[in-house]
Amino acid sequence: MNKALKVLVDRGFVKDCTNSDGLSDLMDREPVTFYCGTDPTGPSLHVGHIVPFFAMHHLQEAGHNPLALVGGGTGLIGDPSGKTEMRKILPAETIAENAKRIAAQLAKVVNFDENPPAGYGRARIVNNADWLVDLNYIEFLRDVGRYFSVNRMLTFEGVKQRLERGLSFIEFNYQLLQSYDYYMLYKNYGNRLQIGGADQWGNIVAGIDLIQRMGGLECFGLTFNLIMRADGKKMGKSEQGAVFLDPTLYSPYDFYQYWRNVADADAVKFMKLFTFMDLDEIATYDDPARNVNDTKARLAYEITKIIHGQEEADKAVAGAKAAFGGGGDKSSMPTAEIELGEGKGVLDLFFEAGLCATKSDARRLVDQGGCIINEQKITDVKAVITKDDAKDGELILRAGKKRFMRVILK
Repeated sequence: MNKALKVLVDRGFVKDCTNSDGLSDLMDREPVTFYCGTDPTGPSLHVGHIVPFFAMHHLQEAGHNPLALVGGGTGLIGDPSGKTEMRKILPAETIAENAKRIAAQLAKVVNFDENPPAGYGRARIVNNADWLVDLNYIEFLRDVGRYFSVNRMLTFEGVKQRLERGLSFIEFNYQLLQSYDYYMLYKNYGNRLQIGGADQWGNIVAGIDLIQRMGGLECFGLTFNLIMRADGKKMGKSEQGAVFLDPTLYSPYDFYQYWRNVADADAVKFMKLFTFMDLDEIATYDDPARNVNDTKARLAYEITKIIHGQEEADKAVAGAKAAFGGGGDKSSMPTAEIELGEGKGVLDLFFEAGLCATKSDARRLVDQGGCIINEQKITDVKAVITKDDAKDGELILRAGKKRFMRVILK
Protein backbone atom coordinates (compact mmCIF):
# COMPACT_ATOMS: atom_id res chain seq x y z
CA MET A 1 0.00 0.00 0.00
CA ASN A 2 1.17 3.52 -0.79
CA LYS A 3 2.84 5.10 2.24
CA ALA A 4 0.49 8.09 2.40
CA LEU A 5 -2.59 5.88 2.18
CA LYS A 6 -1.20 3.65 4.91
CA VAL A 7 -0.86 6.69 7.18
CA LEU A 8 -4.58 7.40 6.72
CA VAL A 9 -5.47 3.77 7.42
CA ASP A 10 -3.23 3.59 10.48
CA ARG A 11 -4.70 6.81 11.88
CA GLY A 12 -8.26 5.48 11.52
CA PHE A 13 -9.60 7.66 8.70
CA VAL A 14 -10.43 5.23 5.91
CA LYS A 15 -13.77 3.50 5.41
CA ASP A 16 -14.02 2.69 1.68
CA CYS A 17 -12.10 3.21 -1.56
CA THR A 18 -13.38 2.72 -5.09
CA ASN A 19 -10.16 0.99 -6.20
CA SER A 20 -7.53 0.93 -3.45
CA ASP A 21 -4.91 -0.92 -5.51
CA GLY A 22 -5.31 1.44 -8.47
CA LEU A 23 -5.16 4.52 -6.27
CA SER A 24 -2.13 3.20 -4.41
CA ASP A 25 -0.30 2.55 -7.69
CA LEU A 26 -1.14 6.04 -8.98
CA MET A 27 0.10 7.66 -5.76
CA ASP A 28 3.33 5.65 -5.98
CA ARG A 29 3.94 6.89 -9.53
CA GLU A 30 3.20 10.59 -9.16
CA PRO A 31 1.83 13.34 -6.91
CA VAL A 32 -1.96 13.14 -7.07
CA THR A 33 -4.25 16.16 -7.12
CA PHE A 34 -7.29 15.47 -4.94
CA TYR A 35 -10.17 17.41 -3.46
CA CYS A 36 -12.65 17.62 -0.65
CA GLY A 37 -15.70 19.86 -0.60
CA THR A 38 -17.21 21.86 2.23
CA ASP A 39 -20.62 23.46 2.54
CA PRO A 40 -20.72 27.22 3.29
CA THR A 41 -24.36 27.35 4.40
CA GLY A 42 -23.17 28.26 7.90
CA PRO A 43 -20.65 30.87 9.08
CA SER A 44 -18.32 28.30 10.64
CA LEU A 45 -17.25 24.70 10.40
CA HIS A 46 -17.51 22.55 13.51
CA VAL A 47 -15.17 19.77 14.57
CA GLY A 48 -17.27 17.09 12.87
CA HIS A 49 -16.66 18.80 9.50
CA ILE A 50 -12.87 18.85 9.61
CA VAL A 51 -12.01 15.14 9.66
CA PRO A 52 -11.39 15.02 5.87
CA PHE A 53 -9.21 18.12 6.09
CA PHE A 54 -6.94 16.52 8.65
CA ALA A 55 -6.60 13.65 6.18
CA MET A 56 -5.91 16.28 3.52
CA HIS A 57 -3.08 17.61 5.70
CA HIS A 58 -1.40 14.20 5.85
CA LEU A 59 -1.72 13.68 2.09
CA GLN A 60 -0.29 17.15 1.43
CA GLU A 61 2.59 16.39 3.79
CA ALA A 62 3.32 13.31 1.64
CA GLY A 63 3.62 15.47 -1.50
CA HIS A 64 0.10 15.27 -2.95
CA ASN A 65 -1.80 18.36 -4.07
CA PRO A 66 -5.02 19.30 -2.24
CA LEU A 67 -7.92 21.28 -3.60
CA ALA A 68 -10.27 22.53 -0.89
CA LEU A 69 -13.53 23.13 -2.69
CA VAL A 70 -15.80 25.66 -1.03
CA GLY A 71 -19.32 25.14 -2.32
CA GLY A 72 -20.28 28.71 -3.10
CA GLY A 73 -22.47 27.40 -5.93
CA THR A 74 -23.88 24.16 -4.47
CA GLY A 75 -24.36 25.98 -1.15
CA LEU A 76 -27.14 27.92 -2.84
CA ILE A 77 -29.00 24.60 -3.02
CA GLY A 78 -27.76 22.49 -0.07
CA ASP A 79 -26.60 18.90 0.06
CA PRO A 80 -29.43 16.52 1.08
CA SER A 81 -26.97 13.78 2.11
CA GLY A 82 -27.38 12.96 5.78
CA LYS A 83 -30.01 15.70 6.26
CA THR A 84 -33.53 15.10 7.52
CA GLU A 85 -35.07 18.11 5.82
CA MET A 86 -34.38 20.76 3.22
CA ARG A 87 -32.09 23.56 4.34
CA LYS A 88 -33.19 27.15 4.25
CA ILE A 89 -32.12 28.82 1.03
CA LEU A 90 -29.68 31.62 1.91
CA PRO A 91 -28.89 34.80 -0.05
CA ALA A 92 -25.91 34.58 -2.38
CA GLU A 93 -24.15 37.35 -0.40
CA THR A 94 -24.38 35.29 2.82
CA ILE A 95 -23.00 32.20 1.08
CA ALA A 96 -20.08 34.22 -0.31
CA GLU A 97 -19.24 35.67 3.12
CA ASN A 98 -19.47 32.24 4.76
CA ALA A 99 -17.16 30.84 2.07
CA LYS A 100 -14.47 33.41 2.94
CA ARG A 101 -14.69 32.63 6.65
CA ILE A 102 -14.53 28.88 6.09
CA ALA A 103 -11.54 29.21 3.77
CA ALA A 104 -9.67 30.99 6.60
CA GLN A 105 -10.57 28.16 8.99
CA LEU A 106 -9.32 25.49 6.58
CA ALA A 107 -5.99 27.31 6.39
CA LYS A 108 -5.40 26.31 10.01
CA VAL A 109 -5.23 22.64 8.95
CA VAL A 110 -3.97 22.76 5.34
CA ASN A 111 -1.04 24.87 4.10
CA PHE A 112 -2.25 27.10 1.25
CA ASP A 113 1.01 29.01 0.79
CA GLU A 114 2.12 29.43 -2.81
CA ASN A 115 5.50 28.09 -1.74
CA PRO A 116 4.75 25.30 0.76
CA PRO A 117 7.44 23.60 2.87
CA ALA A 118 9.81 21.21 1.12
CA GLY A 119 8.13 17.91 0.34
CA TYR A 120 4.61 19.28 0.68
CA GLY A 121 2.12 19.35 -2.17
CA ARG A 122 0.68 22.66 -3.43
CA ALA A 123 -2.78 23.32 -2.00
CA ARG A 124 -5.41 25.64 -3.42
CA ILE A 125 -8.83 26.87 -2.37
CA VAL A 126 -11.37 26.79 -5.18
CA ASN A 127 -15.01 27.82 -5.27
CA ASN A 128 -17.54 26.02 -7.44
CA ALA A 129 -19.50 29.24 -7.83
CA ASP A 130 -16.90 30.04 -10.51
CA TRP A 131 -18.41 27.45 -12.89
CA LEU A 132 -21.89 26.78 -11.49
CA VAL A 133 -23.48 30.19 -10.98
CA ASP A 134 -23.50 31.16 -14.67
CA LEU A 135 -24.14 27.64 -15.95
CA ASN A 136 -26.54 27.39 -18.90
CA TYR A 137 -29.25 24.98 -17.74
CA ILE A 138 -30.15 23.65 -21.19
CA GLU A 139 -26.52 23.02 -22.10
CA PHE A 140 -25.95 21.37 -18.72
CA LEU A 141 -28.87 18.99 -19.23
CA ARG A 142 -27.69 18.16 -22.74
CA ASP A 143 -24.00 17.73 -21.94
CA VAL A 144 -24.12 16.32 -18.41
CA GLY A 145 -27.64 15.35 -17.40
CA ARG A 146 -27.92 12.75 -20.17
CA TYR A 147 -25.35 10.56 -18.42
CA PHE A 148 -27.40 10.16 -15.23
CA SER A 149 -29.92 7.41 -14.61
CA VAL A 150 -32.73 8.47 -12.30
CA ASN A 151 -33.27 4.81 -11.40
CA ARG A 152 -29.67 4.55 -10.23
CA MET A 153 -29.79 7.85 -8.35
CA LEU A 154 -32.78 6.55 -6.40
CA THR A 155 -30.73 3.61 -5.12
CA PHE A 156 -28.25 5.78 -3.22
CA GLU A 157 -28.82 5.70 0.53
CA GLY A 158 -28.87 9.46 1.02
CA VAL A 159 -31.62 9.86 -1.58
CA LYS A 160 -33.64 6.86 -0.35
CA GLN A 161 -33.72 8.17 3.20
CA ARG A 162 -34.92 11.58 2.11
CA LEU A 163 -37.58 10.20 -0.22
CA GLU A 164 -39.41 8.88 2.82
CA ARG A 165 -39.60 12.40 4.30
CA GLY A 166 -39.69 14.41 1.09
CA LEU A 167 -36.95 15.45 -1.30
CA SER A 168 -37.24 18.64 -3.35
CA PHE A 169 -36.28 18.71 -7.02
CA ILE A 170 -33.67 21.37 -6.29
CA GLU A 171 -31.93 18.99 -3.84
CA PHE A 172 -32.28 16.06 -6.22
CA ASN A 173 -30.10 18.04 -8.63
CA TYR A 174 -27.29 18.20 -6.08
CA GLN A 175 -25.69 14.94 -7.18
CA LEU A 176 -25.43 16.18 -10.77
CA LEU A 177 -23.78 19.39 -9.63
CA GLN A 178 -21.28 17.67 -7.33
CA SER A 179 -20.42 15.22 -10.10
CA TYR A 180 -19.89 18.17 -12.40
CA ASP A 181 -17.57 19.68 -9.78
CA TYR A 182 -15.42 16.56 -9.94
CA TYR A 183 -15.38 16.75 -13.75
CA MET A 184 -14.40 20.44 -13.76
CA LEU A 185 -11.61 19.86 -11.23
CA TYR A 186 -10.38 16.94 -13.33
CA LYS A 187 -10.50 19.07 -16.47
CA ASN A 188 -8.92 22.23 -14.98
CA TYR A 189 -6.48 20.81 -12.42
CA GLY A 190 -5.95 17.17 -13.37
CA ASN A 191 -7.78 16.11 -10.18
CA ARG A 192 -7.98 12.30 -9.87
CA LEU A 193 -9.31 11.73 -6.34
CA GLN A 194 -12.20 12.92 -4.21
CA ILE A 195 -12.17 12.39 -0.45
CA GLY A 196 -15.04 12.90 1.97
CA GLY A 197 -17.29 11.49 4.64
CA ALA A 198 -18.99 8.12 4.23
CA ASP A 199 -22.29 9.88 3.43
CA GLN A 200 -20.68 11.22 0.21
CA TRP A 201 -20.09 7.78 -1.33
CA GLY A 202 -22.97 7.99 -3.81
CA ASN A 203 -22.02 11.49 -4.96
CA ILE A 204 -18.36 10.52 -5.34
CA VAL A 205 -19.14 7.39 -7.37
CA ALA A 206 -21.45 9.41 -9.60
CA GLY A 207 -18.68 11.92 -10.28
CA ILE A 208 -16.20 9.18 -11.18
CA ASP A 209 -18.72 7.66 -13.54
CA LEU A 210 -19.41 11.03 -15.22
CA ILE A 211 -15.70 11.64 -15.86
CA GLN A 212 -15.29 8.24 -17.51
CA ARG A 213 -18.43 8.71 -19.60
CA MET A 214 -17.07 12.04 -20.78
CA GLY A 215 -13.83 10.43 -21.92
CA GLY A 216 -11.62 10.96 -18.88
CA LEU A 217 -9.13 8.71 -17.14
CA GLU A 218 -10.03 6.51 -14.19
CA CYS A 219 -10.58 8.60 -11.09
CA PHE A 220 -10.95 7.50 -7.49
CA GLY A 221 -12.97 8.01 -4.35
CA LEU A 222 -11.89 7.62 -0.74
CA THR A 223 -14.36 7.94 2.12
CA PHE A 224 -13.80 8.29 5.83
CA ASN A 225 -15.50 6.82 8.84
CA LEU A 226 -18.24 8.77 10.55
CA ILE A 227 -16.55 9.71 13.81
CA MET A 228 -18.62 8.62 16.79
CA ARG A 229 -17.86 9.23 20.43
CA ALA A 230 -17.65 6.37 22.91
CA ASP A 231 -21.17 7.27 24.12
CA GLY A 232 -22.54 6.63 20.63
CA LYS A 233 -23.15 10.28 19.78
CA LYS A 234 -21.88 12.08 16.68
CA MET A 235 -18.64 13.98 16.97
CA GLY A 236 -18.91 17.75 17.26
CA LYS A 237 -21.70 18.27 19.80
CA SER A 238 -21.43 19.58 23.35
CA GLU A 239 -23.75 20.79 26.08
CA GLN A 240 -23.62 24.24 24.49
CA GLY A 241 -24.35 22.90 21.01
CA ALA A 242 -22.02 22.47 18.04
CA VAL A 243 -18.28 22.81 18.73
CA PHE A 244 -17.57 25.53 16.16
CA LEU A 245 -14.10 26.53 15.00
CA ASP A 246 -15.02 30.24 15.03
CA PRO A 247 -13.85 31.63 18.41
CA THR A 248 -16.77 34.07 18.51
CA LEU A 249 -19.21 31.16 18.39
CA TYR A 250 -17.30 28.77 20.66
CA SER A 251 -14.49 30.17 22.78
CA PRO A 252 -10.97 28.71 22.66
CA TYR A 253 -11.28 27.90 26.38
CA ASP A 254 -14.50 25.93 25.83
CA PHE A 255 -12.92 24.33 22.77
CA TYR A 256 -9.98 23.16 24.89
CA GLN A 257 -12.32 21.88 27.58
CA TYR A 258 -14.38 19.94 25.04
CA TRP A 259 -11.34 17.89 24.08
CA ARG A 260 -10.04 17.72 27.66
CA ASN A 261 -13.30 16.07 28.70
CA VAL A 262 -13.66 13.44 25.96
CA ALA A 263 -14.29 9.89 27.12
CA ASP A 264 -11.19 7.98 28.17
CA ALA A 265 -11.84 5.44 25.42
CA ASP A 266 -11.73 8.17 22.76
CA ALA A 267 -8.51 9.94 23.75
CA VAL A 268 -5.94 8.02 21.67
CA LYS A 269 -8.36 7.57 18.76
CA PHE A 270 -8.95 11.31 18.57
CA MET A 271 -5.24 12.01 18.97
CA LYS A 272 -4.64 10.04 15.76
CA LEU A 273 -7.41 11.85 13.89
CA PHE A 274 -7.26 15.42 15.18
CA THR A 275 -3.58 16.15 15.77
CA PHE A 276 -0.43 16.20 13.67
CA MET A 277 1.49 14.17 16.25
CA ASP A 278 3.61 11.33 14.90
CA LEU A 279 2.07 7.88 15.30
CA ASP A 280 5.14 6.66 17.20
CA GLU A 281 4.66 9.41 19.76
CA ILE A 282 0.93 8.72 19.99
CA ALA A 283 1.76 5.06 20.70
CA THR A 284 3.49 6.14 23.92
CA TYR A 285 0.11 7.40 25.17
CA ASP A 286 -1.64 4.13 24.27
CA ASP A 287 -0.40 2.44 27.42
CA PRO A 288 -2.72 1.25 30.23
CA ALA A 289 -0.09 2.28 32.76
CA ARG A 290 -0.18 5.89 31.57
CA ASN A 291 -2.57 8.35 33.20
CA VAL A 292 -5.32 8.93 30.66
CA ASN A 293 -5.68 12.51 31.86
CA ASP A 294 -2.21 13.21 30.48
CA THR A 295 -3.40 11.90 27.13
CA LYS A 296 -6.54 14.03 27.13
CA ALA A 297 -4.63 17.14 28.19
CA ARG A 298 -2.13 16.66 25.35
CA LEU A 299 -4.94 16.01 22.86
CA ALA A 300 -6.78 19.16 23.96
CA TYR A 301 -3.65 21.29 23.78
CA GLU A 302 -2.60 20.06 20.32
CA ILE A 303 -5.97 20.50 18.62
CA THR A 304 -6.52 23.90 20.27
CA LYS A 305 -3.07 25.00 19.10
CA ILE A 306 -3.88 23.94 15.53
CA ILE A 307 -7.27 25.67 15.35
CA HIS A 308 -6.73 28.73 17.57
CA GLY A 309 -2.95 29.12 17.76
CA GLN A 310 -0.40 28.48 20.48
CA GLU A 311 -1.15 31.66 22.44
CA GLU A 312 -4.83 30.75 22.83
CA ALA A 313 -3.92 27.13 23.65
CA ASP A 314 -1.57 28.33 26.41
CA LYS A 315 -4.27 30.65 27.75
CA ALA A 316 -6.77 27.78 27.80
CA VAL A 317 -4.36 25.61 29.78
CA ALA A 318 -3.73 28.43 32.25
CA GLY A 319 -7.45 29.10 32.59
CA ALA A 320 -8.18 25.42 33.20
CA LYS A 321 -5.52 25.24 35.91
CA ALA A 322 -7.01 28.28 37.63
CA ALA A 323 -10.54 26.91 37.39
CA PHE A 324 -9.62 23.54 38.81
CA GLY A 325 -7.46 24.87 41.64
CA GLY A 326 -4.10 24.09 40.11
CA GLY A 327 -2.73 27.62 40.12
CA GLY A 328 -2.68 29.14 36.65
CA ASP A 329 -3.89 32.53 35.51
CA LYS A 330 -7.50 33.41 36.34
CA SER A 331 -7.48 36.06 33.63
CA SER A 332 -7.34 33.22 31.10
CA MET A 333 -10.64 31.79 32.35
CA PRO A 334 -13.90 32.61 30.54
CA THR A 335 -14.94 35.91 32.12
CA ALA A 336 -18.11 37.94 32.37
CA GLU A 337 -18.82 41.30 34.00
CA ILE A 338 -22.11 41.43 35.90
CA GLU A 339 -23.78 44.08 38.04
CA LEU A 340 -25.02 42.54 41.31
CA GLY A 341 -26.65 45.68 42.71
CA GLU A 342 -28.07 44.94 46.14
CA GLY A 343 -28.00 41.26 45.29
CA LYS A 344 -28.90 38.89 42.47
CA GLY A 345 -30.78 35.61 42.56
CA VAL A 346 -28.62 32.58 41.86
CA LEU A 347 -30.79 31.55 38.90
CA ASP A 348 -30.44 34.98 37.30
CA LEU A 349 -26.71 34.98 37.98
CA PHE A 350 -26.03 31.66 36.25
CA PHE A 351 -28.30 32.61 33.35
CA GLU A 352 -26.62 36.01 32.83
CA ALA A 353 -23.17 34.41 33.10
CA GLY A 354 -24.05 32.12 30.20
CA LEU A 355 -23.62 28.89 32.15
CA CYS A 356 -27.32 28.04 31.77
CA ALA A 357 -29.36 28.56 28.62
CA THR A 358 -32.53 29.33 30.60
CA LYS A 359 -33.51 30.01 34.18
CA SER A 360 -35.24 26.64 34.18
CA ASP A 361 -31.87 25.06 33.37
CA ALA A 362 -30.38 27.00 36.29
CA ARG A 363 -33.10 25.72 38.62
CA ARG A 364 -32.38 22.13 37.57
CA LEU A 365 -28.66 22.73 38.11
CA VAL A 366 -29.32 23.85 41.70
CA ASP A 367 -31.77 21.01 42.36
CA GLN A 368 -29.24 18.45 41.07
CA GLY A 369 -26.42 19.77 43.24
CA GLY A 370 -24.27 21.13 40.41
CA CYS A 371 -24.40 24.84 41.28
CA ILE A 372 -21.19 26.01 42.97
CA ILE A 373 -19.94 29.52 43.73
CA ASN A 374 -16.42 29.99 45.08
CA GLU A 375 -16.31 26.29 45.94
CA GLN A 376 -19.55 26.52 47.95
CA LYS A 377 -22.48 24.42 46.77
CA ILE A 378 -25.74 26.36 46.42
CA THR A 379 -28.80 24.23 47.27
CA ASP A 380 -31.49 26.91 47.57
CA VAL A 381 -33.02 28.08 44.29
CA LYS A 382 -34.06 31.31 46.05
CA ALA A 383 -30.53 32.12 47.22
CA VAL A 384 -29.40 35.70 46.62
CA ILE A 385 -25.76 36.41 45.87
CA THR A 386 -24.31 39.72 47.10
CA LYS A 387 -20.95 41.44 46.96
CA ASP A 388 -20.21 39.97 50.39
CA ASP A 389 -20.00 36.55 48.73
CA ALA A 390 -17.24 37.73 46.40
CA LYS A 391 -13.50 37.34 46.87
CA ASP A 392 -11.38 40.21 45.58
CA GLY A 393 -14.37 41.57 43.70
CA GLU A 394 -15.11 38.41 41.75
CA LEU A 395 -17.00 35.14 41.84
CA ILE A 396 -16.01 31.79 40.37
CA LEU A 397 -19.15 30.04 39.16
CA ARG A 398 -19.16 26.35 38.38
CA ALA A 399 -21.91 24.42 36.61
CA GLY A 400 -21.33 20.74 37.27
CA LYS A 401 -17.80 19.41 37.24
CA LYS A 402 -16.54 20.87 33.98
CA ARG A 403 -17.95 24.33 33.19
CA PHE A 404 -16.68 27.49 34.85
CA MET A 405 -17.15 31.23 34.59
CA ARG A 406 -15.19 33.97 36.30
CA VAL A 407 -17.55 36.84 37.16
CA ILE A 408 -16.04 40.26 37.76
CA LEU A 409 -18.45 42.47 39.67
CA LYS A 410 -19.14 45.87 38.20
